[in-house]
Amino acid sequence: MRALAFLGLLLGVVAMAEGFTLKSPAFAYGGAVPKRYTCDGEDRSPPLRWQGVPEGTGALLLYVFDPDAPVGTFVHWVAYDLPPDRNGLPEGVPKTPEAMGFKQATNDFRRVGYGGPCPPRGHGSHRYFFRLYALDGPLGLAPGRPAREVLKAAEGHVLGEAEWMGTYTR
Repeated sequence: MRALAFLGLLLGVVAMAEGFTLKSPAFAYGGAVPKRYTCDGEDRSPPLRWQGVPEGTGALLLYVFDPDAPVGTFVHWVAYDLPPDRNGLPEGVPKTPEAMGFKQATNDFRRVGYGGPCPPRGHGSHRYFFRLYALDGPLGLAPGRPAREVLKAAEGHVLGEAEWMGTYTR
C-alpha cells in the first residue's frame, strides 16, 4: 500500500476516473500472469484493452511496476505519449524506443520496453500493477528516457487512471 500511495502522490492522482477501465484478456484481475509474459517464458508484453478515456485526454501513459520487489518499487515498463484514441495494445509490443506510434522508457532492468515479472526465486508472490494514466497532453520527451524521469514529467498532468493487476511467483 505504501508504494501505491507514493504513486498517487507522484502523479497527482486523486481517484480513479469513473468509467475509465483497463484489462488484459490474458489473465484475471489479481490472477497469475501467464508464464509466457514473464522472464521464465517469452517475456512478451500481455495484450491490454481499455475504454472510457476521460474527456480532454491529450495522451496516455502506461506504467507497469512491482511494489513487492526487495529493492522497493521496481519499474517493468513505461510507455508514453500513446494517442488518446487508442483503445489497447496487442501482445508482444516491440522493445524499441518508439513503437506503434508511441514512446517507451528505459525500465529498471536498464532495457527499453516491457520487462516481464521476474521476482527472486523463493521470494513469494509479487503483484504487478498495470496503470494507465490519462494525461492532459503528450509529455514530449525523447524516446528511451529513464522511466522515473518520464513519471516525474507526468506530475500534475493526470486526468484519470485505470488499473489491472496480476501476480507471479517463481
